[in-house]
Amino acid sequence: MDVYERTTCSFIVKIWLEELSSKTGRPSWRGHITHVPSGSRKYFEDLNEIILFINFYLQALGHDERSTPE
Repeated sequence: MDVYERTTCSFIVKIWLEELSSKTGRPSWRGHITHVPSGSRKYFEDLNEIILFINFYLQALGHDERSTPE
C-alpha cells in the first residue's frame, strides 16, 4: 500500500427523497453512506450524519478538523 492509499478515504453516498415523512407530513431526505475499504454502512435521515460518518474515518487517519481552512 503506497502513501496515497494510506491517506485516502473513499465513500459511496446514496440519497433519495421520501414522499412524506410520518413526523412532519412533508417530503424528507434519506440515504446511506458506505466506507468503501471496510464496507461499513450507515443509514441516515439527517444529511448532517454524512459529515459525522466521514469525520470518524478522517480522525482515524490523524485528521484534526480544527485545522481545516474555512
